[in-house]
Amino acid sequence: MLTPTDLPVPSPKPNEALVEIKATGVNFIDVYFREGRYPTQLPFVNGQEAAGVVVETGSEVTNVQRGDRVAYTSALGSYARYAAVPADRLVKIPDELDFEQAAAAMLQGMTAHYLLYSTYPLKKGETALIHAAAGGVGLLLVQMAKRIGARVIGTAGTQEKAQLARDAGADECIVYTEADFETETQRLTGGKGVEVVYDGVGKATFAKDLNVLRPRGYLVLFGGASGAVPPFDLIQLSQKGSLFITRPTLVHYTATREELEWRANDVLQMIARGELKLRIHKTYPLADAAAAHRDLEGRKTTGKLLLIP
Repeated sequence: MLTPTDLPVPSPKPNEALVEIKATGVNFIDVYFREGRYPTQLPFVNGQEAAGVVVETGSEVTNVQRGDRVAYTSALGSYARYAAVPADRLVKIPDELDFEQAAAAMLQGMTAHYLLYSTYPLKKGETALIHAAAGGVGLLLVQMAKRIGARVIGTAGTQEKAQLARDAGADECIVYTEADFETETQRLTGGKGVEVVYDGVGKATFAKDLNVLRPRGYLVLFGGASGAVPPFDLIQLSQKGSLFITRPTLVHYTATREELEWRANDVLQMIARGELKLRIHKTYPLADAAAAHRDLEGRKTTGKLLLIP
């Protein structure tokens, strides 16, 4: 249960900076923490992503100073007005971007970045299947994949969402409530299948994902919005074409300061230059975080949800 409560303003440790939060991103990982799928000590402050202003720094901090506009992700506790954040997780926001844009870009933007540029480095001329193509990560994946020069087949739950994916650049978008995405993907690829599936849905799509991949294709399973994938026999991977499956997470693709800065600055500069368009679906007062979770889980959203303290 998400319950608003009053807590003292945290004091930063020597390696931390105290950030006055101006906008907080809402993500499915927050749902997983709330549900206990990612265990943590109770009670806790949820949230993994925010943008704001540095108001105090610990004695060892050298990369940011008071007054800096910063954004971060992968540090728990962003559903708050103030958060003490490890300074090496903070990146400075370009002058062209506001706090809402920066908060909307960090987790989903860097997720799309690592999936396309590192987990399976998508190449010009390849075909990718992107599930939930009108969601927050999905719309960014579509745009980035088209910048690379790939063919994009998306999936979405309604015609309206499918149109959003096409507007973002998807070559085709399958409405999975009206057509079988496995059958349609095979039709659209002439029976050859796709090089890669980027799947944040999980349980509902997993079995058919394996059937739409080309031999030696990659299933990149980066989330489980429909639930966890059940156990399965790895022999299926050889039977279906010597396939690869990976279950990546952002923290392992921003493990060093250098990699974090590369990804964050790449994404933020794409947005600043107008090459990547964010879709902020709705903003909620911080006290209405529970409503944001309900909307996210109910698949009522297209794009990003933000909490404003």
